[in-house]
Amino acid sequence: MSAELPAGEVARRLGVAVTTLRTWHQRYGLGPTGHAAGLHRRYTGDDIARLETMRGLTARGVPAAEAARRVLTGAAAAAARDGGGTTIPVGRSGPAARGLARAASRLDSPAMRATIDAALAADGVVPTWNGLLRPVLVGVGERHAATGRFVEVEHLLSRTVSEALAGVPRPDRVPPRVLLACAAEEQHSLPLEALAAALAERSVPCRLLGARVPAAALAAAAERTGPVAVVVWSHAGATADPEPLRHLAGTRTHPVVAATGPGWEAVAVPEHVERPASLDEALALALAAAG
Repeated sequence: MSAELPAGEVARRLGVAVTTLRTWHQRYGLGPTGHAAGLHRRYTGDDIARLETMRGLTARGVPAAEAARRVLTGAAAAAARDGGGTTIPVGRSGPAARGLARAASRLDSPAMRATIDAALAADGVVPTWNGLLRPVLVGVGERHAATGRFVEVEHLLSRTVSEALAGVPRPDRVPPRVLLACAAEEQHSLPLEALAAALAERSVPCRLLGARVPAAALAAAAERTGPVAVVVWSHAGATADPEPLRHLAGTRTHPVVAATGPGWEAVAVPEHVERPASLDEALALALAAAG
């Protein structure tokens, strides 16, 4: 891609907001190379490649500052090269994560499921998510961002994680008081599935609406079910629309409303909306609301 492109065109290609590009430029130095003050920003092919890697990392849950550090230092590409062939980088995670990564690269779903189930039984949902699942999911995302491959690994791993989280026993005969949903165009629901499992582990049931919940459907569900907390997930800035959040707190039970996920980082949300930065914080908020 030899032609230099303006910010609006780059934002459309990446599926992010122009304000997100501006934030990445101002906070992390991921702007157009050779940009002169007072002139419109124009991005080269190399600039856009760096931003694509940044988007891929943040979409998989890597905090923006850490994702930018990896992009600027070339760590994402280096991690893809280390170990060669089908190695999935998991950073400093332990042997269980390395074993899960190897099973994922082999497309060995029984081995993946056995590893995840053992961790859930021994450690619980939140430690398993933070110490096992998230590092491997991020590693697969890095490999895909750097090589364009590993889509089949990501799909099978995600499906296996989803099935394992759904296997955490749910409370019986307790009315759900927490409502979980992805933003209207958000397709990545695993973090919400982990939150649902973590709540169930603490005998707090929830309604998990899943991916791509239209604003009208979310509002109708909140009005009909009367939750004490509503958590809305967004992976990427392109799916983080704050407008549907404005009216949720006004439904009949006046629930706590939380916007969580890296998609909300560069978005101004209404003042009443909470911003939990991790699974641990979202869980604590939902538990406090549920009493």
